Amino acid sequence: QVQIVESGGGLVQPGGSLRLSCATSGTIFSIYAMGWYRQAPGKQRELVARITSAGSTNYADSVKGRFTISRDNAKNTVYLQMNSLKPEDTAVYYCNGENYGRRLGSWAQGTQVTVSS
Repeated sequence: QVQIVESGGGLVQPGGSLRLSCATSGTIFSIYAMGWYRQAPGKQRELVARITSAGSTNYADSVKGRFTISRDNAKNTVYLQMNSLKPEDTAVYYCNGENYGRRLGSWAQGTQVTVSS
């Protein structure tokens, strides 16, 4: 059974940093393009950052230059380093993967990130 577990969220002041982790199991992690998504209250879930199986990355304009996505295939884990956090980054952050239109797994509970002074 495929499992996704996000962690690393918390409360941080504006300008601070957090590193999110997403551990997966039960699947061949390395073949999936992985993405970090977020959903703020009253808003739709949006893609924040994506990394392909080959390691190419792309980012939403709102986080370019501040967030960095990376992956460790040996640990079946994807990370999101978030720097210079802003209040508008406040959301529940989720990860998931995609391979030729097939999603890696069901959406998990996510991890809450709150940026506030």
